[in-house]
Amino acid sequence: MIDKLLETEEMGFDSIKLELYRNILNSIAEEMGVALCRSALSTNIKERRDFSCAIFNRHGKMIAQAAHIPVHLGSMPLSVMSAIKEIEMSKDDMVILNDPFRGGTHLPDITLVSPVFIEEIPIFFVANRAHHADVGGMTPGSMPLSNHIIQEGIRIPPIKIVENGEIRGDVFELLLSNVRTPKERCGDLESQISTNRIGRQRLIETSEKYGVTEVSDYMDRLQEYSARLMRQSLRDLADGSYSFSDFLDDDGIDSHPIELCVKITIDGAEAIIDFTGSADQVKGSMNATYAITVSAVFYVFQCLVSVDIPSNSGCLDPIEIIAPVGSVVNAQFPAAVAGGNVETSQRIVDVLFGALAQACPGLIPAASSGTMNNLTIGNQNYTYYETIGGGMGARPNQDGISAIQTHMTNTLNTPIESIETSFPLQVEKYKIRSQSGGEGRLRGGDGIIRTYRLLSPAQVTILSERRKFPPYGLDGGEPGKTGQNILRRNNQNIELEGKVSFSGNNKDIIEIKTPGGGGFGALK
Repeated sequence: MIDKLLETEEMGFDSIKLELYRNILNSIAEEMGVALCRSALSTNIKERRDFSCAIFNRHGKMIAQAAHIPVHLGSMPLSVMSAIKEIEMSKDDMVILNDPFRGGTHLPDITLVSPVFIEEIPIFFVANRAHHADVGGMTPGSMPLSNHIIQEGIRIPPIKIVENGEIRGDVFELLLSNVRTPKERCGDLESQISTNRIGRQRLIETSEKYGVTEVSDYMDRLQEYSARLMRQSLRDLADGSYSFSDFLDDDGIDSHPIELCVKITIDGAEAIIDFTGSADQVKGSMNATYAITVSAVFYVFQCLVSVDIPSNSGCLDPIEIIAPVGSVVNAQFPAAVAGGNVETSQRIVDVLFGALAQACPGLIPAASSGTMNNLTIGNQNYTYYETIGGGMGARPNQDGISAIQTHMTNTLNTPIESIETSFPLQVEKYKIRSQSGGEGRLRGGDGIIRTYRLLSPAQVTILSERRKFPPYGLDGGEPGKTGQNILRRNNQNIELEGKVSFSGNNKDIIEIKTPGGGGFGALK
C-alpha cells in the first residue's frame, strides 16, 4: 500500500494529503449514515440499516461513500446525474427520486440529492438512498409478483422535495397519500432530509478550512488514483476472454428459468464486460435496470483489487460494460423490477465471479447463497420487510462463513425483540441450517432457518432464489443446498414456490430455509 501511495507523487500531488482527504470525505459519508440510522422511524432503516450515503463531485461522479449497501452505492451516481440533468437546483434545494429508469434500482429505494453551493456555485453533491418498507403498489411492502412497474408502487421522477430550505408540503402530501404507512414514511423522509443537510454542512466547513480549490482538486485526484489501482489490478490478470452463465429460477409469473451470460475480456489494463446472450427482459419482476448491472460490476471488480482502493467512480474508468437494451440486465419501461434489485443483482455477481474464476482461480470463492430471501408481511396497518442471509461460498483457502449477508446486500437482521415489539409477529425459530453448505476440501457456509408466526391476518409475499438452481461449487467442490419456503397451516406443511404471494391467516407459520454456499475443491 505504501508503494502505491508513493506513486501518487509522480502524478503531481501529495500522497499524504490524498489519504487525508480520502478519510475526511469518507468520514462525512459515515456521519451521514449514523445520523440517518439514529433518526429514522422504521425498523427497516434504524435496525436493518437498509440505506446508503455518499458524496459526489460537480458532475455527479461518486467520490466517497460509507460502508453501506453495494447495490445502492454502485447505482447511485446515475440517480444523482439524472437529478442534475433534469432539475435546476438552487442553494437550499433537495431533489427526491426513485425511478428505476433514471438511475434507480426498485421503487422502495428512495434517493435524496442535495447540491452543495460554495460562493453561489454548486461544487459538490451529497445523496442518501434508503429502502422504505412500503411505497404503495399491489401488495404491502411494495415487493409484489408484478408484471408492470405501475403495480409496484409510486414512481417518483426527479422533483424538488425541499425548495429554498422549506419542505414542500404538496410533494409530501402526494407521496404520503400513496403509501400504506404514511406516518412511518414521513419520519423516514424527514430523517433523509436532515441527513443530507448534515453532509452539506460538513462539506461547506471542509471547503472553508482547506479551500474549495484544493478540496475539489483532491476529489478529482482520488478518482484518478482509484482508476490507476484498478488498471494495475487488471494488468495482474491473464489477457483473454472468459465466459460463464447461470440461471435465475423463474420470474414469478412463468416457470421457465432465466439465463444470465457474461463474457469478460481482459486486455492489458482494460476490461470489457459483455452480457450479450442474457435473456430478454421478462414478464415478472426479476428485471434489472442498467444501474443495477453497473452496481454489480462495480462491486465485483473492487473485490479483485488487493490493496485498499478508494471506492469511487474512478474504479469503473478502465471497464466497459455492454448490457443489451431490453435484456434482463438492462430492462426498459414498463418492466417490473422489484426483484431485479434484490435477486438478479446477486446472480449477476455469480456469473461475474464464475467467469473471473477462470482468470484468477486462486482468488475467487464458490457461489454464495445467491439470494436475499425477501419477505414482506403486512396489511393496511403495518408493513414488515426482511432480507435473510445465507451461506457464503467456500474460499480457495478457507471455509465459507455461515448465516451471513453476502455480496450485494450488507444489511443487519432485524432483532427478534424489535420484530415482536413493533409488529404482530412472533419469531419461533432462528438458527443455522446445519449441513446446507456444499461439501469440498473447503466447505461452504451454512444457511439460516427463520420461522414466523402471524398474530393477525396479513398479506405475505416472498421473493427468493436458488430454490431450483443451487449455488455452484468451484474446483470440484459440491454445490450448496437449495433454499425452501414452507407454510404451516392447520397442522399441514405446504411447500411454497420461491416467489409467492398469499393471504396469511392468524396463527399461520412461515418458515424460510436459506441456501448454503458452494464448496471449494474436491474431497480426497
